[in-house]
Amino acid sequence: MSQLAGGIMRLVLLQLKGVKDKTSNVLNAVSKINQVAQKYKPRLVALPECFNCPYGTKYFRQYSEPIPDGFTSQELSAAAKNHGIYIVGGTIPELDENGSIYNTCTIWAPNGNLITKYRKMHLFDIDVKGGIRFRESETLAAGSDFTVIDIEGHKIGIGICYDMRFEELARVYRNEGCEMLIYPGAFNMTTGPLHWELLQRSRANDNQLYVVTISPARDEEAEYIAWGHSMVVDPWGQILKSASHGEDIVVADIGRNIFSPDFNKC
Repeated sequence: MSQLAGGIMRLVLLQLKGVKDKTSNVLNAVSKINQVAQKYKPRLVALPECFNCPYGTKYFRQYSEPIPDGFTSQELSAAAKNHGIYIVGGTIPELDENGSIYNTCTIWAPNGNLITKYRKMHLFDIDVKGGIRFRESETLAAGSDFTVIDIEGHKIGIGICYDMRFEELARVYRNEGCEMLIYPGAFNMTTGPLHWELLQRSRANDNQLYVVTISPARDEEAEYIAWGHSMVVDPWGQILKSASHGEDIVVADIGRNIFSPDFNKC
């Protein structure tokens, strides 16, 4: 069963290592979904940012595809249906009908239907002296819509990576009644050590909700090296579970009576 006794929802986070072959990346993700679905019986499985392509502006258009008709979407849909689970499909470069590219997270229902999608709102444009320079806006368009999903009566807000730096986004979701935020994200070796854990614990404690992040695995030979350390943080800012920096699986059981204070009484 994918829902445990006692009102517990089991989450599985897949911290995956990518290569420069989209088919291999997608099939690796589906293989891991199959494995954890059978072994851990989760209700929800979540994937990393840009799990089907290298994280780099020169790759986004090359690897882009339409949603939900593209290869990646079809594979995630089938996996969700085969196992009767929810899938937060990390992110992929989405090609829309006007030729624009978005960094997009898809969310799949247990029947295989696309529930909704979220397009990254805050693009990662950064130039750290002596550190890293990266400008998503050279290739990507920014999204403009908030995305809240409802899983059996519990609301979850979706963001992507750089969105986590913006407390206002988290607060909008909290005011909409969200009890959890999920951020597929690929912090790097400059920002990761400084801010990855700090921002998650801050967003969780600021808004008294769970924060879940899913990073790609670290690959020291990649052009963009991800920090790793996918994580689940509770409303008190405590780290419940954390991955290593390599390929890893995080399993977390979340109580259905999620801590939800009444802000009007604070």
